[in-house]
Amino acid sequence: MTKLQTIIQKLDAYERLMRLDKPIGILLLLWPTLCALLIAGQGRPDWIIVLVFVTGTVLMRSAGCVMNDIADSKYDGLVERTQHRPLANSEVSKKEAYILTMVLSLIAFGLVLFLNTLTIKLSVVALFLAASYPLTKRFLAIPQAYLGIAFGFGIPMAFAAIRGFVPPVAWILLLANVFWAIAYDTEYAMVDRDDDLKIGIQSSAITFGSLDVFAVMVCYALTVALLALSGYWLKLGIIYYVGLTMAISVAISHYFLIRTREKSNCFKAFLGNNWFGFFVFLGLITQYLV
Repeated sequence: MTKLQTIIQKLDAYERLMRLDKPIGILLLLWPTLCALLIAGQGRPDWIIVLVFVTGTVLMRSAGCVMNDIADSKYDGLVERTQHRPLANSEVSKKEAYILTMVLSLIAFGLVLFLNTLTIKLSVVALFLAASYPLTKRFLAIPQAYLGIAFGFGIPMAFAAIRGFVPPVAWILLLANVFWAIAYDTEYAMVDRDDDLKIGIQSSAITFGSLDVFAVMVCYALTVALLALSGYWLKLGIIYYVGLTMAISVAISHYFLIRTREKSNCFKAFLGNNWFGFFVFLGLITQYLV
């Protein structure tokens, strides 16, 4: 194997470690953040701030994936879906993973330094949430709730960056994101439930047990209710609610996918949450454009 081939293989391993080959996680982070930027900027956010947040989202999601794999390195090799991850099969060393995490986090923090002081302070909280989330699977019954806070913390940061303060509606949107994360990550956890039980990892799919499908649908309902409340608070028009209705149709379709708890369909439902987030964003941006 030539030196060039070795470098290409290593870069490929880094890409998979950061999950850049699986952009669903980036999208699930981006939709709430983009919605918050739109609302905070009343439909016309500063495009420099938008660029900073989009780039930072990609960087921090990538760093979060590496942090997660470092924390789960003892377990990933025992789980069917994760046994081929670069850390689990020794394509990448832990030292390399730690260095990659630091580089990604420092670049993201460097971008935040272009924003105001409140946003910089909130970014420190966001980093703590991202770094500590993998550990919550050891002791929290529903770590997906913590994930929702970590994945949604771009919402208060967006308001802080554009308005200089975080209004109450931002926290309502963050709470909506928590329920959405519980919904989609429970679908994801339903795929790994058997393996998680064997190795002692906590998840909402295990906690909800036979009520897992019901819990997912309740979380979708609460998500939509909070988004509708936010729309009412912001005096948004009918187009926004059309977008919410389209998102509801996605959630309803997920019921028919997950009700039999077949693993491939549960994973398909998880991936389908991109459309849920997209339709909320589409309704919002169209409302502002009109």
